[in-house]
Amino acid sequence: MNGKIYWIWLQQVLGISATLKTDEIVSYFGDAKKLYFAGEYEWRISGIFTPKQIQKLKNNDLSAAQRVIDKCVENGWKIITPDDGKYPSMLFKLPNFPLVLYADGDLDCLKNKITIAIVGTREPCRNSACIARALSASITRSGGLVVSGGALGIDSASHMGAFDAGGKTVAVLGNGFGANYLMANEALRKDISKNGLLLTEFPPGTQVTRGNFPIRNRLISGLSYGTVVIEASERSGSLITANHALEQGRDVYAVPGDIMSSGFTGTNKLIQDGAKPVFSAMDVLEEYALRYPELMDIEKVEKTLTMKTYSDPPSKTAVDDNPQRKAKGEVKFVKFPEPPLLTEDARKIYRAFDRPEMQADELILKTGLSAGSFSSAMTELELFDLVELQAGKLYKLKIG
Repeated sequence: MNGKIYWIWLQQVLGISATLKTDEIVSYFGDAKKLYFAGEYEWRISGIFTPKQIQKLKNNDLSAAQRVIDKCVENGWKIITPDDGKYPSMLFKLPNFPLVLYADGDLDCLKNKITIAIVGTREPCRNSACIARALSASITRSGGLVVSGGALGIDSASHMGAFDAGGKTVAVLGNGFGANYLMANEALRKDISKNGLLLTEFPPGTQVTRGNFPIRNRLISGLSYGTVVIEASERSGSLITANHALEQGRDVYAVPGDIMSSGFTGTNKLIQDGAKPVFSAMDVLEEYALRYPELMDIEKVEKTLTMKTYSDPPSKTAVDDNPQRKAKGEVKFVKFPEPPLLTEDARKIYRAFDRPEMQADELILKTGLSAGSFSSAMTELELFDLVELQAGKLYKLKIG
């Protein structure tokens, strides 16, 4: 019988928790199969399990675990367990490393890479989104690998930055594969599965709950040598990731922001407490380049990339894509200039706006994009605060 079934069984019995001391379990029993056949007496004398957990170990068979395996085989999802050679080695340093990981994509992309996590708010200002995307691109060009959470905002900008540089990226999810969550980012997740890796500790079909994210966040930091926080308030979940990184002995970085804005309270406090401030990609990469010269090439990093490059808000300019109608006075509105980091699909959509509000179907028809490409590019425009979605699939330009 496939040895993975015992690990899945153990995960189902003990649950998924950031406080589960999996290192003690594996140290004592060796692996999940040995634990399964050890029996109640050995479970008790180990001193690891509570009476309630021992009761669950006794009362649960392998049938539910087999259904998980069948579901993964059906959908092509990979199951990674601690006795698997593809299990991310960085996670073994955690006392609460996952008993099971579910993967979709290229597991080898984690090998021999300096992994850097980039996290932050889901509703960033345009400057922060630009910084996240440019920083991610620089890390990728240097030979590093960017890890984030696959959510909107800073996460999305970070993943897109890796793609800008022609690299791969890793998204650690707070739900199981097959769960309908954050469908606005579905196209981006598909791109990551094809050009990187989707990773989750949660079994297929597991829906999102608020408690999932702190559990997930320890893996984002645990997979990474360092964690960069960009735009986080005092209660931001990104600070949980930063705290996990500190507990795990990993490096923590923060991009400083406006001291008068509550949106940057968390990041500024991190710097005050000792996190290294980030003004360019070199602030993150130079130390790793010295320690791992065979893995990093900082000659490819834009050394002039600083916060100042992105800190000045773009001026508004009058734009009309149809000069004849403009001459007649039929169309008068103002667009923001196109950010230099927009993908080609996003540019097509942005240039297709000939009035302040347009339907999604009309924009798809004008641009000739597929529904998936349109969704991904529109998420990008929303990320840059250039458009906003209204009721009835109506997109509205942010105009002056």
